[in-house]
Amino acid sequence: MIAVGLGFGWLVAANVLAMVPSRDNLWSRAYVLIAIGIPLLGYITYTNGPWIGLLFLIAGCSLLRWPLVYLARWLRGAFGRTD
Repeated sequence: MIAVGLGFGWLVAANVLAMVPSRDNLWSRAYVLIAIGIPLLGYITYTNGPWIGLLFLIAGCSLLRWPLVYLARWLRGAFGRTD
């Protein structure tokens, strides 16, 4: 139950940080949220099972969608087709 509470706290913090203006388009905050969120997601999944972990993964991805878009573009460029 503590892990789920920490997960909800991370979600609230991510929403609050997204509302505060930033000069770097929130990228520095996104790096911190990712660094905290990945181990937290593992802890949530370990203590509450894969379905709850999947729900928090989806919620986190919806908040941090632009880093995921850039990661997908980078992976496509690095491992994509070469003609």
